[in-house]
Amino acid sequence: MKLSISESDKTALLNTLGTANIEFQKKYPGDKPDRQAVHTVYGGANLFKADTTVKMGEIALKNLQTYAPNFVTLANVLKLDGYEHLPHLESDIAKLTAKLDAMTEAERKEETAWLAYSVYNKIVKKLQTEAVEDFRIDFEDGFGNRPDAEEDATAVNAANELALGMANGTISPFIGIRIKPFTEDLKARGVRTLDIFLSTLFEKTDGKLPDNFVVMLPKVTIPEQVVTLVNLFEIIEKVNNLPAGYLKMETMVEATQIVMDDEGRNPLFRIIKASQGRCIAAHFGTYDYTASCGITAKYQTMAHSVCDFAHHMTKVALGGTGIFLSDGATNVMPIGPHRGDNLSFEQLKENRDSVHNAWKTGYTHTMHSLINGMYQGWDLNPAQLPMRYAATYNFFLSSYSDAVFRLKTFVERAAISTLTGDIFDDAATGQGLLNFFLKAMNCGAITEEEALATGLTLDEIRSRSFFRILEGRRKK
Repeated sequence: MKLSISESDKTALLNTLGTANIEFQKKYPGDKPDRQAVHTVYGGANLFKADTTVKMGEIALKNLQTYAPNFVTLANVLKLDGYEHLPHLESDIAKLTAKLDAMTEAERKEETAWLAYSVYNKIVKKLQTEAVEDFRIDFEDGFGNRPDAEEDATAVNAANELALGMANGTISPFIGIRIKPFTEDLKARGVRTLDIFLSTLFEKTDGKLPDNFVVMLPKVTIPEQVVTLVNLFEIIEKVNNLPAGYLKMETMVEATQIVMDDEGRNPLFRIIKASQGRCIAAHFGTYDYTASCGITAKYQTMAHSVCDFAHHMTKVALGGTGIFLSDGATNVMPIGPHRGDNLSFEQLKENRDSVHNAWKTGYTHTMHSLINGMYQGWDLNPAQLPMRYAATYNFFLSSYSDAVFRLKTFVERAAISTLTGDIFDDAATGQGLLNFFLKAMNCGAITEEEALATGLTLDEIRSRSFFRILEGRRKK
């Protein structure tokens, strides 16, 4: 067969293309294999203690057990699948609970009550063991503008408490601080707080940070603000004899200018690039962003359409970069209006109705985020934690059986595409199904054993690449 292209011409063409492909892959390496927290809890720096996250878990569990003492109550409040078939009498609920408790997991999955029962019990276990996954010691909105001497003292105290928490093992697995923005008015204060906090912490810990520590820079609008933080990191690392790149950061998406700049371009990728590999996440600031869009306070919610627009613009700009994305916060707190031990029946009912209404709002917002591919969000109060996990566990568990069937069928056929029922799956959907199980395992919604029902090995799942899984199986 005579070919039109010589070997030398072909090699030159493919080498040129290879250079461009490799450069593209460096910019868009795909999802990181690292664990992503399902939320970030914010708390004023003045209130932070070594055991803050432990106490938050205790408050969250008490809130759940007070206003949903059993899985049936929670299912009815949130209208979880199958809730209408659950009993109403306490005696019948107790019998059903005892029956489910005695079953194996496989047996429970045949019961109508399985989803509600599983979601509730996973929430309880999570609140007992790791209620807060990620925490930010906040020197910005959660702290406010205070006299310099007070913020200086707070930075020292918060660093000391963090060092104590590190020693006692009482901090969350992910943690960090949010400093004031590098706007012209607040840049000096942001730099000083960062310096005081880290210098104090390093003195206490011999130059060590907690695992997964990050500095959050809010209200970013231009790359130069990120460049400044990177330069500060380099100085701090050098002075403290730390490895280059030791300090990591996050940016915030909370102004229209970070979604579209003065030239009509989305500057997010340039802002991330300015971090020189130090930026690991971009968090959405619901209320600052909606305010920047001119939305009045009453309508500043996560459900507003301007938020969905900002999310999609962020995803378009940062998709495939490996940058974690986080949604914002629900500002409706599930806390009853009445306090005290001797409340009337009417007051107790008002408390219950208030909490349940707030639960439904928070649950709906989190489900909306998850459905739109935002697997992390903010929580502002420990009473919000039960609904964070209710939505997260329901999101994954309610789709578990269908996802197992689809992924198992797809892998077994190991074809380019396959028709499963009335849903057509291609290779991109296969990767999406794999991502589903990775994220479900990551947040504790399913166990490793449950993920194996897909027919994949744990090594295959952790490879994070559906293409590599199929490639490996075809070689066998």
